[in-house]
Amino acid sequence: MFLHIGSDFVIPLKSVIAILDLEKTTISKDTRDFLKTAEEEGFIESITEDIPKSFIVTETDKKSKIYCNVIEEI
Repeated sequence: MFLHIGSDFVIPLKSVIAILDLEKTTISKDTRDFLKTAEEEGFIESITEDIPKSFIVTETDKKSKIYCNVIEEI
């Protein structure tokens, strides 16, 4: 199965580790540090030009990738 995460992006559902709300999780300094490090190391890919509302942490073949997107909780 695949998960459509916006635009023309689909990712294998089995690679998804977490889908996290950006506003709620970045209250924590640990999360902010994690995202800063991930960005510095090139693990983050923004799939929208809009302000991201969430991020998806994935792993495929022992390689991590974080996708920033506009998926939001209801």
